[in-house]
Amino acid sequence: MNKTHDSIKNLLGANKFKDVKTGWTVKVFQKIKDGEKTRVQAFEGMVISRKHGNTPSGTITVRRIHGGFGMEKIFPIFLPTIEKVEVIKKAKVRSSKIYYLRDKTAKEIRKKVRLEQTKTTVETSEAEVVETKEE
Repeated sequence: MNKTHDSIKNLLGANKFKDVKTGWTVKVFQKIKDGEKTRVQAFEGMVISRKHGNTPSGTITVRRIHGGFGMEKIFPIFLPTIEKVEVIKKAKVRSSKIYYLRDKTAKEIRKKVRLEQTKTTVETSEAEVVETKEE
């Protein structure tokens, strides 16, 4: 079983969605064929689900709102037409499937999703701090 599984992974190529988690905002660049020309189309949205893990049948659902309408695309993780995946924003969610965002407005979504912020500490030396004394 493992030999078959590994040979299928070798045929399919690399997993472009390896570290992507639910709740993150990503931009997926996909090759589209228009007649004889090929072009790269970007689809930016929030990952609302990840199914079947890293298996060859694994998928990721990306949702965006465009012109007041919600659009969802389901990308197989081993799709050969995917050029690259850029992570725009990392957010922490408490559920692995966030389908409830389909019914929420943009403002409610911002409340539900907490952004992961890096903690930066600013240290000031004594020479930089200027104290004023009133006499």
